[in-house]
Amino acid sequence: MEIHHGKHHAGYTNNLNAAIADTPLADQSIEDILANVSKNSMAVRNNGGGFYNHCLFWEVMSPNGGGAPADGMAVAGAIKDAFGSYDDFKKEFSAAAATRFGSGWAWLSLDGSGKLFISSTANQDNPLMDIADHKGTPVLGLDVWEHAYYLNYQNRRPDYISSFFNVINWEEVNKRFEAAK
Repeated sequence: MEIHHGKHHAGYTNNLNAAIADTPLADQSIEDILANVSKNSMAVRNNGGGFYNHCLFWEVMSPNGGGAPADGMAVAGAIKDAFGSYDDFKKEFSAAAATRFGSGWAWLSLDGSGKLFISSTANQDNPLMDIADHKGTPVLGLDVWEHAYYLNYQNRRPDYISSFFNVINWEEVNKRFEAAK
């Protein structure tokens, strides 16, 4: 994860900053940039997505995380409402991550009507982008690019996905869920 953070995420950050330097985008939030990403260059799309996605990824993990969200958390109730149970959510999220062909992300997001949904995007795209098939505000994301797991899991993406559930910081996910409502 140190290489992932120090090299890959740093590269997206530096390249995004270079792509928006001395443009009106430099004064916009990353969310606003991504909401209109189709109007910008591929450098902004790829690096803006890489920057945002990785920022969320690091924040929704914790060495003290894992397990299901606590019953009192709003996101726990929303998961039950949307998917029937935490176990059903876990199966659907795992399937979205496992079946993403090539590089990309699996997402738990909140749509405009306030309902959670699971999706997967290619490369560094995400549900905030105006080009997304299913638009919403991500509250949990899993990086399924090989650079995220290959050093520890080689070609065993399902093992990496399963391990992710041991480090989810549900307090942060719940905070993001509450803010998105």
